[in-house]
Amino acid sequence: MKLVTLSDVGVAYDGYEALQHVDLEIDEHDFLGIIGPNGGGKTSLVKAILGTIPYSGNIRMAPELFRGRERLIGYMPQITNFDRAFPISVHEVVLSGLQGRKGFRSRYSREDRNKAMDLIREVGIGEVACHPIGEISGGQMQRALLARAIISEPRLLILDEPTNFVDNRFEKELYTTLQRLNERMAIIVVSHDIGTITSVVKEIVCVNRHVHRHRSNILTQEQLRNYDCPIQIVSHGTVPHTVLEHHPGDCCPDHD
Repeated sequence: MKLVTLSDVGVAYDGYEALQHVDLEIDEHDFLGIIGPNGGGKTSLVKAILGTIPYSGNIRMAPELFRGRERLIGYMPQITNFDRAFPISVHEVVLSGLQGRKGFRSRYSREDRNKAMDLIREVGIGEVACHPIGEISGGQMQRALLARAIISEPRLLILDEPTNFVDNRFEKELYTTLQRLNERMAIIVVSHDIGTITSVVKEIVCVNRHVHRHRSNILTQEQLRNYDCPIQIVSHGTVPHTVLEHHPGDCCPDHD
């Protein structure tokens, strides 16, 4: 089943086209890794799907992505895009993931609060549940944002650079959790960590103003050239190490 269908979608900032003629389908069991150069439009693609920026073309969402007026899309933003100065506890951050269902002024039930605590413990930050978000570490904040993103039981989960500011242990735990969650929801992960993400996701989507979906998680240097996706892969162990040369004309404004 197709959850989201993008047809001829474009995004422009002050006359600069961040995305052009994007066609992409997201199916219910997809686990997609979004890669591409800085300024190539990865974040613009995510924001268009979330409906937080204007776009041209058409984005159609399946009825199964809605529960009444609630849209069943979970979103884990980059930690730099979350206001950690806001006076709210970790528990309240996770509960805020229910606002699409409950509304801003609704009271949370005991069941809601217990569910939030269960998720907080599941992601390994039970000891800071009552702490203000401004007092916890970056890794703990990422865990809290993950719990907030899945508390509403979404059909589609979108994560923007989820392993920033986290240690190797959490990164491994995160991807294990995502593989488990993928059994019941589609997942999109935006990442610069190409070496790791290609070993976890099912398919790769290269974004550099245009979008190219690669029906595998294995990419070669030649394929990346063909996709006009000038990125550098740095990895260790058995994952191939690939460095791509600079492509002529790759310079563009910083609108990622």
